This record gives sequence, structure tokens and C-alpha cells, in this order.
Amino acid sequence: MTDIFGIPLPAFMGQLTLGLINGAFYAVLSLGLTVIFGMLRVINFTHGAQFTLGAFGAWMLLHYLKVPYWASLVIVPLVMALLGGLVERLLLKRLYEMNHLFQLLLTFGLAQMIEGTLAVLYGSSGKPFDNPMPGGMDLGFMFMPYYRAWVVVASLVVCLGTWWAIERTRLGAYLRASTDNPDLVRTFGIPVPRLMTLTYAFGVGLAALAGVLAGPIDQVKPSMGSGLIITVFAVVVIGGMGSIMGSIVTGFTLGLLEALTKVYYPPASSVVIFLVMAAVILVKPAGLFGRQP
Repeated sequence: MTDIFGIPLPAFMGQLTLGLINGAFYAVLSLGLTVIFGMLRVINFTHGAQFTLGAFGAWMLLHYLKVPYWASLVIVPLVMALLGGLVERLLLKRLYEMNHLFQLLLTFGLAQMIEGTLAVLYGSSGKPFDNPMPGGMDLGFMFMPYYRAWVVVASLVVCLGTWWAIERTRLGAYLRASTDNPDLVRTFGIPVPRLMTLTYAFGVGLAALAGVLAGPIDQVKPSMGSGLIITVFAVVVIGGMGSIMGSIVTGFTLGLLEALTKVYYPPASSVVIFLVMAAVILVKPAGLFGRQP
């Protein structure tokens, strides 16, 4: 049996696969945060709760209405995006000209309300979610579950599709221009407030999509988002606030780094991402892919 620095190859590759899956969630979630911050300059602390709502939404559709997982992949993000648009129009819109602390308090308060409500309704232990793609393939050096491979591929497609839409389309150009100079964009008749609502809704939809993808991997529970969101914020800071490609590359890279740390020095696996964040802030405060102010 081949070893890699003293670790059997199947164990090493299995841990890398786990890191790739974690990196996929880091990338999609940090992408949603980056899209929202890049346009609205809002640090969305509700993002973890919206991720949790995505997982619970898919579970409820399957449990109560027998709607299959594959339909939930479309339905849940769309519904959550609509709800996110309502939150932006009814609440966040009123705080744009105020101190950022008010936005932070609002989004943090909404996250606590959502998590608390789910805990009261469904308990804190979690609900099982059946795997929609049981089985896997034997690659010779490891066994790859079909569903975990699907999560990685789907996350890559979503991330690269989002990057293309923002960096290579006319709508993306409007969004970037609205971020840099909203007053000038308004003079061309472009509805900046509508673009801001669309942006927040899209970021919420990404969080919900990540939640649907995460549901079958682990139990669906109210705290699943809060345990992940702090790490995702660190990913955004390392990649660069507002950088789309930074979120994608950093998310996958740090997922793999975290997995390798678990293999060779497990006690450091829970802090390695934050150590990297501290080092990056010291060397390049804007992040690896961020622009200097």
C-alpha cells in the first residue's frame, strides 16, 4: 500500500476529498457574501441562517410534500431569493445611509430569530435527510461516493457561472458600475435600487443552494449555519472583500488546507484558516485578490 508522508493513500485521498467538499461549501457561501458586500457594502450575518433555511426548506418539501431533492435544488433557492428581496426592500434598504453597525445588528438579529425558531419547531438534534444518490465508484486508491462528487461538480459550476455572469455580461457590468459610481449609473436611467435588491436576492439564493447541497451530507439542524459562517467570513477576508474569483479560489484552497492539517496535525485543523487570515491581513490587508482602497 502506497504511503504519502507516512499516511496510507486511501486515507490521504479520502481526507482530501472531504476537504474538497468543505471547500465547495466555503466557496459557494463566501461567494454569496462577496456578491452582497461588493454591491451593497453590507456584511450579511444572516447568511448562515439562510444556508440553514435552504437545508430545512429541502427537508420540509421532501418530508411534508414528497417533493424530490432534485426539484428542491431549483425551488428552494428561488423561494429564498424572493424572501431575501423582501428583506432588502423592507429592512436593509432603510439602513444604507446609516452606520454599518445598524446593518450588522439587523442581520445578526435576523439570524438569531431564524435559528431560534427552527430550534423550537424541530429541536436541536437534527433531522435525517436521505441521500438522493446512494452508492459510489471504486477508483482503485479510494471509494468516491456519487453524491459527494456531485456536490463538488455542482459547486464548481455555480461558482464559475456566477463569476462569468458578473465579469462577462452586461448585467454584471451594470452591477460593477453601480458599486463604483451609483450616481453616474442613475443618470443613464439604470434602476440602481432594483439592482441592489436583485443582488441581495441572488446572494441569499446562493446560500440556500449551498444549504440544499449540504442537507444529505449531514443531519439538517438549526445550528448548521452558525457553525460554518465564521469560517466563511474568514475565507472572504483572505480572498478579498468584494473579489468574486478570490472567494472561489480561496474557498477550495482553504478546504484542502484544512483537510491536510487534519491528516498531519489534527489539533491545528480548527484554527489553521484563522492563522492564514491573520498572516494575510498583516501582509496584504485587502486580501489576496482584493483591491487596495
